[in-house]
This record gives sequence, structure tokens and C-alpha cells, in this order.
Amino acid sequence: MAYVEVSRPAPHVAVVTLNRPERMNAMSFDVMVPFRDALLEVGADTEVRAVVVTGAGRGFCSGADQESAGVPPGLGELTPPTYALRAMQLLEDVVLTLRRLPQPVVAAVNGAAIGGGLCLALACDLRLAAPAAYFRAAGINNGLTASELGLSFLLPRAIGSTRAAELMLTGRDVHAEEAERIGLVSSVHDDVVAAAVTTGERIARLSQPGVELTKKSLQAGLAATSLEAHLTSEGLGQLYLRLLTDNFEEASSARREGREPVFRDRR
Repeated sequence: MAYVEVSRPAPHVAVVTLNRPERMNAMSFDVMVPFRDALLEVGADTEVRAVVVTGAGRGFCSGADQESAGVPPGLGELTPPTYALRAMQLLEDVVLTLRRLPQPVVAAVNGAAIGGGLCLALACDLRLAAPAAYFRAAGINNGLTASELGLSFLLPRAIGSTRAAELMLTGRDVHAEEAERIGLVSSVHDDVVAAAVTTGERIARLSQPGVELTKKSLQAGLAATSLEAHLTSEGLGQLYLRLLTDNFEEASSARREGREPVFRDRR
């Protein structure tokens, strides 16, 4: 059985599905290694303009698999401390892969996003939720720290430091309606995968380098140490596309003619 499935339900949109529903798509290495590899494959596909990540069954991803974690590949005979470090690095690489994909990644959170599963959702650029979705920073409930896989970096930037502190220190569940209200997800849909694919289709109609530069700029803005430095970065991105493409002229013509623009991304 393939624990990760990739489909192409619409032109230029790839859906990557975690497919171990009997374990609520928990983060065993049998799931996470092929998940990372599938992300890298669709990321390298120049025909893919947007990526949707979701889970099979009633869970998006339930975090660490406490019963059958599997074996990370290629670690050989390591001492337990080194083994643990390398295993954690592999999971961190999954989060970083989501962030590094050139295409925007839309999380279609169909159910539980717990612990590391919440981190996966936060690593995506956009998050949509099904009514049954819920989110939990679960580490604190397990006698550990709630901080894992970038959670203490990503969550405050998504919902603000005060709300993030409350969720991480209490470990309580956040259901879909509240998640939308506090900005953890942008919207709630009965068919969340279909809604995410529709979002991907809209992204795919826009300028490919424009979208990719916007993703980079959003991430850089979150990490920027000053507005002055970030303004320069944004300005260079605008100039780059203004000078090297006729996209701006096409957008102006399309508005005058009452049609959708068709961006060539070249002159």
C-alpha cells in the first residue's frame, strides 16, 4: 500500500495525500520519507503551479506515531542519541521542504492536525479547513514541550504571539470555526480538497514567477529584521518582472477589454 498518493485533478495543480488513514496519517518514517520525496518530485515539475496537501480518512496528520514509527532510512548503526538527532533532522527536512517548494502549498485540513501535523499545516502557505478539522499543539499534553518542528516560529506568525502562547501552553483543541476566526485557516469548506484545488487553479492562472516571488517575499517578510531592508527586496522583485515581462501591459489590456489576462512571463 502506498502511504502517499499524488493526483492531478486539475491542470497545473497537484494533490499530495497522506494515505495511512488507519493511523490518522501519523508521522511514521514510512509515511514521511515518501511524503518528502513526493513533494520534491512535484516541486521539480515545471507544469505544477500549485500544490495541495491533505490526508486520507478522518485525519490530516495526527503527529508522532507512538505505536509504529518505522525506521529512518540510511542511519545504520548509530548510538541512540545520534539516531534520535538524525531522525529529528529528517522530520525537520519535511517541514523545510514544504517551505522551500517554489509553488504555493495549500493545506486542505480535512480532520485532526495534531502536534507535528499542526506543524505540517503551518508550514504550508495557505490553510483551508473542513468543518471536522481541529488543531492541537499536543506536545505539552504528553509531558514534553509544545515547541517542535518550527511550531514556536510558525504559530505566532500565523495567529499572533498571545494566542499562540495560550494554545501552546494549554494544549487545547481549536476547532474549525475558531480556527477561521483567529486566522489559523482562511476559510472552512464542506469539500475542503475541492476548495483547495479551486484555490490552486486560481493561482495557476497568475504569473508563475510573480507567484513564486510573492511566496519568497512573504517568507522573507516574516523573518525580516527591518522594514527598510524588506522594502528594497520587494521593490527589486517588482522591477524584475516589470522589466523582463509584458505582464503589466497584458493586465492593463485585459482590464480594458473585460477579459482575463493571459500572462506570458516574457517580453
